[in-house]
Amino acid sequence: MKMTPKDSHKGKEEKKVIKVKGGAADKRIAELEEQIKELTAEQQDTFEKLQRISADYANYQKRAPKQIADSIAYEKKAIIRSILPSLDNLAHAIAGAKEHKADESVVKGIELVLDHMVDSLKAHGVTRIAALGEDFDPVLHEAMMQRTEEGKPDNVVLEEFQSGYTLNGQVIRPSRVIVNKLGNAGGDEGPAVSESDEKEE
Repeated sequence: MKMTPKDSHKGKEEKKVIKVKGGAADKRIAELEEQIKELTAEQQDTFEKLQRISADYANYQKRAPKQIADSIAYEKKAIIRSILPSLDNLAHAIAGAKEHKADESVVKGIELVLDHMVDSLKAHGVTRIAALGEDFDPVLHEAMMQRTEEGKPDNVVLEEFQSGYTLNGQVIRPSRVIVNKLGNAGGDEGPAVSESDEKEE
């Protein structure tokens, strides 16, 4: 069949239309690929944020109980410290009553109150620090004075001014004591001298 000029012109138009349609498809594909890249980057960013939030929450879960426990321990320590002077006063009252030969029932009553308070504190992890006759320990004891007693070992606690206490093994108040220091001339009592004081001299 012989192609007329009209048919030839029509074929060119069809090719042009197809070419135009093909260009639009490529552009659309490029746009979609760009959107995929953006969505992938956004997804990655969101995933990383979720990972950080998850890690922060996990750390918070570990940290929170410790912070609560520390806060409770701090308040507990403060309350117990405020009670210790009352124990000291009761102990002084008993010693004074015995020295002045007070009524035995009065002394017994004060001792019962003191024992009850000490037992109540023990239930909360409070323990009295052993001092008298023990080796001086700077963690547990505070040396108020030094004295020389030849018949006793060096660095042993000779006398206790004030009882010390621990809370669950942690010192909340050291015992105030007199420490035996052999080699002091004449055995005179005097204030304890720290290493830093000796260096300054």
